[in-house]
Amino acid sequence: MKLSQLVQSNQTFNSNAFKDLSPVMKEAINDIIGLVKNEGNLIFNFENAIDKVAKFHNVNKDDIEEYFDNEVNEQLGEK
Repeated sequence: MKLSQLVQSNQTFNSNAFKDLSPVMKEAINDIIGLVKNEGNLIFNFENAIDKVAKFHNVNKDDIEEYFDNEVNEQLGEK
């Protein structure tokens, strides 16, 4: 499953990876999804969204990236 498919289907919100996040991280992920849905280059939007949201919510960028790795692995049936 591609990141764009996750964003469009909102499957992140029903996953174990999402449920295991702290409330602040859940809010950060929701914000990233909202920012990424904008028109334009998905990869560029995604990277910029992570940077902006990590700074805004004062969370570690690596933690956000780890969440998305876990999400993709869960959706692929790995882990």
